[in-house]
Amino acid sequence: MLVVGRVGKPHGIRGEVTVEVRTDEPEARFAPGMVLRTMPGVTPRARHTEPGAPQPSPAAPEQGVAFQVPAELVVESARWHQGRMLVAFEGIADRDVAEALRGTLLAVDSADVAAPEDPEEFHDHQLVGLAVVTPAGDRLGEVARIDHAPASDLLVLRRPEGGTALIPFVKAIVPEVDLAGGRVVVDPPAGLLDL
Repeated sequence: MLVVGRVGKPHGIRGEVTVEVRTDEPEARFAPGMVLRTMPGVTPRARHTEPGAPQPSPAAPEQGVAFQVPAELVVESARWHQGRMLVAFEGIADRDVAEALRGTLLAVDSADVAAPEDPEEFHDHQLVGLAVVTPAGDRLGEVARIDHAPASDLLVLRRPEGGTALIPFVKAIVPEVDLAGGRVVVDPPAGLLDL
């Protein structure tokens, strides 16, 4: 599964939610009609159901019954508002139900995601788990995740001795990504891994 977003707080009273986007293609991933798998995140009042399980009525929170997050959500509409993605899902029609989705991770099957056409572009799921080595071949750790920051993407490096380090995903510091070899070559400036 490839996580493409995380549900944030509700926006308005009609069930729309903010989404923390975790994809380079938000317009494609959150297009009307897209089916997104849900994974439990930090959902304070919601329970998660398995595919095929009976779904409760969206009115359940008002009746004092815990809302169960469906295994899939279908995008009804999506728009940008003040730099944030706002998404409405089919069947989520009020603020209380939208609040119950808060923290839910939204994902697509990584097998359904086409490889980028540009050989210098990579999807997050292609990089996570790769070994990180220096140009001399010394192992620094492995890619734990990708953080999409405003200035540049950051490789989050899981260090062998514990802890993490952030590495700007720019050509000057990351000269080579070898997917077939299962490694990322990093030439960090002095002190970068000590931050």
